[in-house]
Amino acid sequence: MRKKLKELAEWVDGIVVGDGKIEISGVAAIEEARAGEITFIADPKYLPNLSKTNASAVIVSKEVTQADKPLLCVTHPQLAFAKILTLFSQRPYQPKGIDPHAWVSPTARLGKDLTVYPFVYIGDRCSIGDRATLYPRVTVGEDSSIGEDSILYPHVSVYSGTIIGKRVILHSGVVVGSDGFAYVKEGKKNVKIPQVGVVEIEDDVEIGANTTIDRAALGKTIIRRGVKIDNLVMVAHNVVIGEDSIIVAQVGIAGSTKIGSNVTLAGQVGVAGHIEIGDNVMVGAQAGVIHDLPGNQGYHGSPALPQREYIRAITTLPKLPEMRKTLLDLEKRIKKVEEALSLEGKEKEK
Repeated sequence: MRKKLKELAEWVDGIVVGDGKIEISGVAAIEEARAGEITFIADPKYLPNLSKTNASAVIVSKEVTQADKPLLCVTHPQLAFAKILTLFSQRPYQPKGIDPHAWVSPTARLGKDLTVYPFVYIGDRCSIGDRATLYPRVTVGEDSSIGEDSILYPHVSVYSGTIIGKRVILHSGVVVGSDGFAYVKEGKKNVKIPQVGVVEIEDDVEIGANTTIDRAALGKTIIRRGVKIDNLVMVAHNVVIGEDSIIVAQVGIAGSTKIGSNVTLAGQVGVAGHIEIGDNVMVGAQAGVIHDLPGNQGYHGSPALPQREYIRAITTLPKLPEMRKTLLDLEKRIKKVEEALSLEGKEKEK
């Protein structure tokens, strides 16, 4: 594929500075780009690399207007780069049909133009939407549904009754609908609480490799539209994750937690059960969330604190040894004063 720079500018709503007729045949990182390719600079500190890159054009912010090569000036360079990379990297979908080594229940309802690879299992009464792709060793349990244009990569396990929307991507090793971790004590014995609910994943969700999403005890575990979940994330029973939220690697979310829309949980955040996180919250890496978090602000630390409170607390931490020494010194001085006053009182009594 080849596109003129001015055509790319129209694609991303940008402005060309320089020759808009040059042809772009690919996309690359700034250090690796060659003639005919386009790259991007999002952080101003990398602007000196403009004169070093071999790229034929560079995507930059609108504040940059001069360089020795053509520029594509946009409001959000990284977003423009993502859209152009998508344009050059995606290939038209070509259905491959259902491989004879796949096992498909006679009661399954199959859409048009499917790609089903060898050793896929599709259970009774399942529904598979048009243009869905199921890679080798995907298992789809009975009474589950998968929406149009969804992609399930190798070794994805979809337990019975799961609902998966349109354009959903499940990467290798994802498990959706396994039992929630729920037991009650009978003396010392652990008695399992049956998990009879389901998981519902709405449209345009992407879930990273080896992530697990448990079925609800009753009702549904729900991943709302547009949510993006990284690798190695654990989502427990009856959790609800709001639209367009981002859950980064190694996050653990305990049961019955409600997460708002446009929330970001950074790497290794732990979230206790039965709490609520408001819309537009950002929780920093390795934070521990043990109570409700109101929306529209950032939180850090364990237990998670509002960002300003956390900064005040963490800047105090290095001073604690000195503060402890001062406190011990004050205690000694106060003790000496008290002893002196006690002696003085006794002398007056005499």
